[in-house]
Amino acid sequence: MRIGFVTCVQLGLACMEEIYAAGGSLQLILTLPSDKARTKSGRVFVDDFAADHGVPLQHVGNVNDHASIAAIRKYAIDWLCIIGWSQIARPAVLAMPKIGCLGMHPTLLPVGRGRAAVPWAILKGLPETGVTLFKLDEGVDTGPVLAQERIPLAANETATMLYAKVDEAHRTLIRRVWPAFLRGEVVPIPQDDSKATEWPVRTSEDGRLDPSMSVEEADRLIRAVTRPYPGAFQDLPEVRRVVWSARRPVANAVGPLLMFSDGALEVIEFEDRHHRAPTTP
Repeated sequence: MRIGFVTCVQLGLACMEEIYAAGGSLQLILTLPSDKARTKSGRVFVDDFAADHGVPLQHVGNVNDHASIAAIRKYAIDWLCIIGWSQIARPAVLAMPKIGCLGMHPTLLPVGRGRAAVPWAILKGLPETGVTLFKLDEGVDTGPVLAQERIPLAANETATMLYAKVDEAHRTLIRRVWPAFLRGEVVPIPQDDSKATEWPVRTSEDGRLDPSMSVEEADRLIRAVTRPYPGAFQDLPEVRRVVWSARRPVANAVGPLLMFSDGALEVIEFEDRHHRAPTTP
């Protein structure tokens, strides 16, 4: 079985490492050019991994580019894994591998189709989330499911904590199903569209802390968009204060206080970034 892999983030690298740990191998890796990967949350560079394992590596700006399709054809890929990659694979890419394309989505599909799965799970106060291995089709996270791994969420869950759990769940899922998958023993099961939910894309501006929020809302936002995401923030007269962690004030609090509609949060870790001075025409 000839396997190709498309990724530029830690979750994808974790899966590749587990494929080799399970005795498998890759015949092609596609990743972003270094300059395009620098601003992506959770990004990693896979050049050393490819070199260490003797896997052909190709940098592509878009998985749908002619160069990507040509590489899949050149290396006669049977299954193409597209994991930790924000671009949607178009029909020409989906049709190029001899058998199909695989994706891994950090929710329990069909719940949470779409983007920003880690922040949304915290923002929605879910008791659990998970990771789903599925076969890609022309929809967004709509293909049949091969396997899932469940992840319980703590009451104080942060994006940092959950991202680490999601990373480990990717590894666990690969360890659990990869040998059986290669033997053709894993049967895809269609998703129940009647239970599907879609989570929209988030931008850095969605991390703004509004004083009209409740303390609970603000606390949840801070936890949901902390590292490896851009962070929650408030714009003060001279600086943008990025808040990485906060808590309800305790006696003799020493951190700055953020005021909200029903109380305050004490800032534990923050970063002040000076506003850019306006440019003269």
